[in-house]
Amino acid sequence: NEQSWLSPYDNAPMERSYNTLKNELIDLHNYHTDEKLNTAIEKIAYVTYNHIPPHSYNGYKTPFEARYEKQK
Repeated sequence: NEQSWLSPYDNAPMERSYNTLKNELIDLHNYHTDEKLNTAIEKIAYVTYNHIPPHSYNGYKTPFEARYEKQK
């Protein structure tokens, strides 16, 4: 298995994203339809999370800024 060399820390960004989603969205609200839940998840993932909070590992840039700066 080519992934056997990976450490448990390789999944840390995904675990952090899931934790943020759960704590800031799912645990705070009740969603009566899948459509409302999906809309809320898309909003936090593509608008709030990628454009608002800067991260120290990105040089205090938002994930969006850091991603597109690397492409220049």
